[in-house]
Amino acid sequence: MNQKTGKKEQLMGGIFTMLLFLVFVLSALFTVLTGSRVYENITVRSDRNFSGSTALSYIANKIRQGDQAGMVDVKEVEGTQVLELRQQVGGTEYVTWIYWRDGSLKELFTDAGSGLGLADGLEILECEGISFSKEDNLLCISAQGEGGGSLELSLRSSSGAVAPGSGGTRT
Repeated sequence: MNQKTGKKEQLMGGIFTMLLFLVFVLSALFTVLTGSRVYENITVRSDRNFSGSTALSYIANKIRQGDQAGMVDVKEVEGTQVLELRQQVGGTEYVTWIYWRDGSLKELFTDAGSGLGLADGLEILECEGISFSKEDNLLCISAQGEGGGSLELSLRSSSGAVAPGSGGTRT
């Protein structure tokens, strides 16, 4: 009789060990699945923020490079809002157009009389939209979408003096 009880205890111990192992495996699987969802959400948010902030940084750097008196303007070309940066190089006038079209930020650099249009611009990066506005020497740039933001730049060259701390703010 003692032998039967020992086998039952051994069988119960084996079943308990298997159930405990099964609970451990299910817990580990649940943890991995939850972690992968969290990682995916973080990656998606990071990608959205990347496009908006990168677009604003790119445009701000282009403006700072070309900030000369009267050479930065916001225009409408072919029904699209365009940031125009003009410059003189060796007696030839060149223009850089930065604009949003077909789901991406684009740039076109050409001489003023080339006849190239917005369709000839190069894609810089995909984003949900960019808009520009200019009042006097204040240029406002807004990136639309979930990762968007806005940037205000004081065009230093459009007035004779530079106001202290007028480099731009980001919200």
